[in-house]
Amino acid sequence: MSGWRSLLLRIGDKCPEYAGNPDFKDQIETCFGSVRRELEHSGDDILPFLLQCAEQLPHKIPLYGTLVGLLNLENEEFVRKLVESTQSNLQDALDSGNCNSIRILLRFLTVLMCSKVIQSSSLVVVFETLLSSAATTVDEEKGNPAWQARADFYITCILSCLPWGGAELVEQVPEEIERVMVGIEAYLSIRRHVSDSGFSVFEVIDDVDNGQNEKDFLEDLWGRIQDLSNREWKVDSVPRPHLSFEAQLVAGKSLDFGPISCPEQPEILSDSTPGRQKHEADLKYPQRIRRLNIFPASKFEDIQPIDRFVVEEYLLDVLLFLNGCRKECASYMVGLPVPFRYEYLMAETIFSQLLLLPQPPFKPIYYTLVIIDLCKALPGAFPAVVAGAVRALFDRIADLDMECRTRLILWFSHHLSNFQFIWPWEEWAYVLDLPKWAPQRVFVQEVLEREVRLSYWDKIKQSIENAPTLEELLPPKGGPSFKYGADDGTDQADHALSVELSGMVKGRQTAREIISWMDNNVLPVHSLEITRTVVLQTLLDIGSKSFTHLITVLERYGQVIAKICTDEDQQVTLISEISSYWKNNGQMTSIAIDRMMGYRLISNLAIVRWVFSSANVDQFHTSDRPWEVLRNAVSKTYNRICDLRKDISTLKRSLTLVEETVSKTQSELDSAESKLTLLDGEPVVGENPAKMRRLKANAEKAKEEEVSICESLEAKEALLARALDENEALFLSLYRNFSTVLAEPLHEVFADGTLRSSGQADEMTIDLEDSSAMEVDKDNEEPKKSNPQNGGKSEYNLGEKEQWCLSTLGYLKAFTRQYSSEIWAHVGKLDATVLTEDVHPLFRKAIYCGLRRPMNDF
Repeated sequence: MSGWRSLLLRIGDKCPEYAGNPDFKDQIETCFGSVRRELEHSGDDILPFLLQCAEQLPHKIPLYGTLVGLLNLENEEFVRKLVESTQSNLQDALDSGNCNSIRILLRFLTVLMCSKVIQSSSLVVVFETLLSSAATTVDEEKGNPAWQARADFYITCILSCLPWGGAELVEQVPEEIERVMVGIEAYLSIRRHVSDSGFSVFEVIDDVDNGQNEKDFLEDLWGRIQDLSNREWKVDSVPRPHLSFEAQLVAGKSLDFGPISCPEQPEILSDSTPGRQKHEADLKYPQRIRRLNIFPASKFEDIQPIDRFVVEEYLLDVLLFLNGCRKECASYMVGLPVPFRYEYLMAETIFSQLLLLPQPPFKPIYYTLVIIDLCKALPGAFPAVVAGAVRALFDRIADLDMECRTRLILWFSHHLSNFQFIWPWEEWAYVLDLPKWAPQRVFVQEVLEREVRLSYWDKIKQSIENAPTLEELLPPKGGPSFKYGADDGTDQADHALSVELSGMVKGRQTAREIISWMDNNVLPVHSLEITRTVVLQTLLDIGSKSFTHLITVLERYGQVIAKICTDEDQQVTLISEISSYWKNNGQMTSIAIDRMMGYRLISNLAIVRWVFSSANVDQFHTSDRPWEVLRNAVSKTYNRICDLRKDISTLKRSLTLVEETVSKTQSELDSAESKLTLLDGEPVVGENPAKMRRLKANAEKAKEEEVSICESLEAKEALLARALDENEALFLSLYRNFSTVLAEPLHEVFADGTLRSSGQADEMTIDLEDSSAMEVDKDNEEPKKSNPQNGGKSEYNLGEKEQWCLSTLGYLKAFTRQYSSEIWAHVGKLDATVLTEDVHPLFRKAIYCGLRRPMNDF
């Protein structure tokens, strides 16, 4: 990397490029000197690289803004081009709805204003453009209030710029910025309060006010900006390096920033299902963070409200732009330019992303690795903070959304596997005294089960030696449960069949030969049921040695399984046999079913039927096993559709290119054929034969390629149509089954349609609220833990039926939320067949919350 590139990239870091000098002023002067010398020869390279640094390392934007301000004194033309590029990039981002680019480019513009590069009035014009668009959007007559998410985002962008330049704007253009603030206040008075209860990490048990009394994200940010204004715009977390160069920067010429325009208001679709446009807007302009508030307020007492927002922005930006380099990400996260400690805020921000609904910005494994690297980078501080976060979330596990609960289990078990599975399990030993359906007990049970998957049973038993009673929650140690083992006491004839089949497989007989053996020797003597059981159990046993063995068996003898499991009922029986064989190993149950679905030996509808069979329904609230199988089935179906859509999109782009090639080659051929040439002194139509043959070959090749792509596209579109039909059938089946199993329990337990309606309603609600409250012990400022002496019984009195209903409703909402974009396409049929007038209100609410569909749409 050339010198100026390295200096630009590492500015603000304590690094060798700056001889370890952390002083911002010295670094800016060093970088400025290097860049200035290279401008004449490398200006075209410096400009895009500088913009890229500002956009992808936004916590350094004040440094880059000051650097541009100094360059403006030396080379106005270079800075003018940079400002024009910024304007063009901002317009492109607005047109495409690129939220991150819009937010960061506006921050960059604010810092450029502070460094006298652009005029203050120009920045205000940009703010007013966004404000005008937002106000129009939420206007009932002129706009489309369903797209309030975009309007809120624009206002958030304006407010989020003020910590970086509010003081300068108030000093330079006080009347104009006051006009903007008054406009924002007017906007807040006409917009609708946002209450996404279905997307809250913690369930709202008492929904009397439906969250209306709590501030939403924009209202909260407005309060923080008001507080900042009252403190004369002093922000400890935002560096202000331009002040060190103020005497020089005032001599620069401030440029006018070109006009920008916001996209047109989306039309209100009269034939659209109510709420669908709002759902689309929320997906395109999502809320960036939902604060967990899991730590006591005393951990943040040294951090001002606006500083918390700024540090969250820093952390989220680092997570976003350095997701491909986790070590670098952790390094930047621990070295933010702030004068106070922020370990608790860092942990809470990372966990807020890990648990963000409907899905985190990146795969959960990314956050797992970042947390591990942070624990290693700050060994004396961060591990204890992470442990505190786990304890806080464990204390509120009963209120945690079911999807978030699953993510937390997967993260925690993986995290412990990187630290020798060390955890003070004795703190949680009291969960054994809780009912088997208590969320805390289930959480510990599922974490231990996942740990066994990542290690082995004896290792995990050893890790809980300080709480040996927890061994009761470990999964069974035994391996497969083969019905035809030597000592199982099964019917000798069945055992003999199994031995014979095993010998045929080991003798590498083909699937056709085994099918012939079944048709001629087995089925005439034994029933189909016995034949099916023997064949399935034996093939599963042969494939039980490893994942590779399983795949080999399915590839070689999948036809045998298909022969004896021809319809959905028989496929349900097949799944039951898998579950029976692997009853001691939930992981292998899930893998075997998933692989068989991949080979189309099992349909997703059969999996849904099996999951909602009585044996599985009874463990909906005590085990993740059936839900894991269902999640895999729905995910595989959805991924198949996504893959087909990507393939079709790629083929359409290829078709466009090849059509242009066909047109070009045909035009060249036609042009050549129309020319007159002399051949042996005689005029002949067309160019020389060699060139004509080449042009004809090119035209024919292009035509063939076009036909091939068209055929592939037609085939993929047919597959997509079939997959969409399967997807519709899957979701309708899923919701019908949810409706069937929930109907009676909901009417029995929650008779009046609210969560406070059982015979134990008042007691239940109080208990849940008590367990979810973050009570702070004023002596040691730590959250109070359940008392191990009483086993936590006084804190959990929820009956089994109530917990079963709450857990099942939680999973229903989670599935709806995760696949809401697909489900909206089938809302009409869902309303007609499942969400009928007599459906229980809590069932309807779970689905509506997952879809972000207003309850008043019913």
